[in-house]
Amino acid sequence: MTTNKLAIIGGSGLYDVEEFEERELLDLQTPWGKPSDQILKTKYNSKEVYFLPRHGRGHFVSPSNINFRANIDALKQLGVTDIVSVSAVGSLKEDLPPGKFVIVDQFIDRTFSRIKTFFDEEIVAHVSMAHPTSSGLMNACEDAIKKSKIDYQRNGSYVVMEGPQFSTLAESNLYRSWKADVIGMTNMPEAKLAREAEIRYASVSMVTDFDCWHPDHENVDVKQVIKVLLGNAEKAKVMIKNLIDNFEDHIDPNDPTNNCLDVAIITAPEKRTKKTLDKLKTIAGRVLNK
Repeated sequence: MTTNKLAIIGGSGLYDVEEFEERELLDLQTPWGKPSDQILKTKYNSKEVYFLPRHGRGHFVSPSNINFRANIDALKQLGVTDIVSVSAVGSLKEDLPPGKFVIVDQFIDRTFSRIKTFFDEEIVAHVSMAHPTSSGLMNACEDAIKKSKIDYQRNGSYVVMEGPQFSTLAESNLYRSWKADVIGMTNMPEAKLAREAEIRYASVSMVTDFDCWHPDHENVDVKQVIKVLLGNAEKAKVMIKNLIDNFEDHIDPNDPTNNCLDVAIITAPEKRTKKTLDKLKTIAGRVLNK
């Protein structure tokens, strides 16, 4: 029977919760290098949970320089089955003001300088990204948010831009014309790599600003963003405690993520070298070692 393990990828302040017990910082190595920072292993109500600060503790890793592959591989090494991303975003809609949470179900990937797959040498795999987030995990997030009494929207499209600069006005209006809901810099290729690793993924986006399209908020000010971000983080801590308690109640045994590599790898077995098989053993060993 599979042991379900939850990981939270987000800001470094999200795990500063008094009730978290038996804290241990894990220093992992992967074939793709080191993760963004040490991974916190802790317990809440006797349930094991992991926290990975996406930008490192103290926020020193730029969005484009995040080692997404190492982050996902390291969590997979720890047996993580479910990842919830908690990230700050700008709003592209009037009815998504700062402080509101969005449970994202779709992405528009506009990044261009990031490696987006584990299968970039010798072995080729094509996973479906039609539905990039797991419905059961989204249900768990919604339940946790409701219990936390946080204003939220279920479903929404997240434009992932390269950064680290914010949008131009023309770009912001373009994304609004696409009917996208929020914009950020971090959920891609994270969601794609989680899918390749057969880890269920959900994204909770915390609105900090109106990007630059709003006539009353024409410039995105980092100080103002940080002010809203700190308030959102306090709400997120309550949500996370609820999520740790409930996520296993919402797991879908038929989630397509669970076995997506069964129909993804196209490369003939004789073309797979031991070097590449070893590199992919954590991510795809379940199917490659058959």
